Amino acid sequence: MPEISPLQKARAAYQPRLPKILAENGPFAQAKLGEPTHSVADQEAIRKLFPDTYGLPAIDFVPGAPVATSPIRAGVILSGGQAPGGHNVIAGLYDGLKKLNGENQLFGFLGGPSGLIEDKSLLLTDEIIDSYRNTGGFDMICSGRTKLETEEQFQKVMETCKRHGITAIVIIGGDDSNTNACTLAQYLVGQKAGIQVIGCPKTIDGDLKNKWIEVSFGFDTATKVYSELIGNIMRDANSARKYWHFIKLMGRSASHIALECALQTHPQACIVSEEVAAKKYSLKQIVDQLTGIVVERARRSLNFGVVLIPEGLIEFIPEIQTLIAELNDLLAKNQAAFDALTDLEAKVAFVEERLTPAHQEAFRPLPAAIKAQLVGDRDPHGNVQVSKIETEKMLAEMIEANIRALNATEPKKLKFSSQCHFFGYEGRCAAPSNFDANYCYSLGYTASALIAAGKTGYMASCRNISQPIDQWVAGGIPLTMMMNMEHRHGKDVPVIKKALVDLEGKPFQTLAANREAWAKGVEFRYPGPIQYFGPAEVCDQPTQTLALEHL
Repeated sequence: MPEISPLQKARAAYQPRLPKILAENGPFAQAKLGEPTHSVADQEAIRKLFPDTYGLPAIDFVPGAPVATSPIRAGVILSGGQAPGGHNVIAGLYDGLKKLNGENQLFGFLGGPSGLIEDKSLLLTDEIIDSYRNTGGFDMICSGRTKLETEEQFQKVMETCKRHGITAIVIIGGDDSNTNACTLAQYLVGQKAGIQVIGCPKTIDGDLKNKWIEVSFGFDTATKVYSELIGNIMRDANSARKYWHFIKLMGRSASHIALECALQTHPQACIVSEEVAAKKYSLKQIVDQLTGIVVERARRSLNFGVVLIPEGLIEFIPEIQTLIAELNDLLAKNQAAFDALTDLEAKVAFVEERLTPAHQEAFRPLPAAIKAQLVGDRDPHGNVQVSKIETEKMLAEMIEANIRALNATEPKKLKFSSQCHFFGYEGRCAAPSNFDANYCYSLGYTASALIAAGKTGYMASCRNISQPIDQWVAGGIPLTMMMNMEHRHGKDVPVIKKALVDLEGKPFQTLAANREAWAKGVEFRYPGPIQYFGPAEVCDQPTQTLALEHL
């Protein structure tokens, strides 16, 4: 048995709190049905694809008297990337099922969706659950990225469930995983399999949210971990006063993490990908804006600062976005000739001379290392692996080139030295904050109540979560309500729509109102490490994003 730390021992004793309706009524709470719902877009197309689960009403739980229930066997999987609090979702689900009927059983399928397809399972017990309460990571049953999307896979899932007598599956995942949950729910209803499917909203990126899902779990903890690290770097920068720190943060499809960390720490600059796309900023414009901040501070002998960069920025820059698309097409058509080249410089030259003039203009100024990444690693589909592009180094090198050019004419030489960082895995498996510990446990418990109510095709939901937990509202939202049609891999497919940063929303507007002052001065804010014990104003605060969205 591995040795546990004093903190882990203390956290094991923490009892997550529940919304009032669940604390008082448990999973026996009654499902109050709202009005019929519709998808966020493409209503007719989504209705045709999900004829049996489309238009379901949203649910709020209200007081209900305990009733005897027959034993239930349920299954649970963790799907996609890790996020703090996944173990507490499972613990809440387990406790809720046991509260319904002590004979209920919960099977954890190992390695994500593939475990469900291949029937690799673990019967979860009190001993297993208790050893993972309030811990980070997904190591209780581990996760995986296999997609549940083919009829053959659905058939194997159904066979696995019938083999174990399982009548409910809970899928803990992000937008893609819950899209799969929605499709699976429709299939099982169509087959009259008698197997419910419930989703839970997970992703540290924060892009799975709407009116009913105010935040995905893990976002709170991850952004607090990153903000602590950023604050530490800011303190160092303010002490040494000689480095600019360029920090890339998780968030390929949306900039919620970068924005939240900026609100927590007050950097000199925070790039928001959605603003770049909306204003059609070129890479040169972005670099020139950052150079202007560096120069203005250097002339006041403030030769230090912090810049936050979302992971997916490069895909939001218009000319880089189209450059990548042309590169993908060019290399696909010239694969044999390109692969025959052994020298990297020759490969770069091969690509550059075949680009259209506009994309040659975008490609040539890029640092050599970025060019190498653009023409080098490809994913299994032959596409550029955008997540591996070191955007933070690209910006630092291009600013440095601008400073060198300025110094050729400046009477007093400007100073610029940079350090680059990428914070990603550091936040995905942290011990969940009190907020995430409570939120995740409540989501799991809500999932057990949805199972008890006989629902399928729903996502567990807790709302009003910027307020004290006794004011939270537990319920469920139909998965089809979040769907739209998108063009992927050459065809239109139904997917849960990602939530991007709202440029008119209060979180972004707060950044916009303050960034000029933050750029010029030293207004660093040092959040410090996550606190698990102490006054509520220190331990139980939601993110700045959530608080601002619900002012």
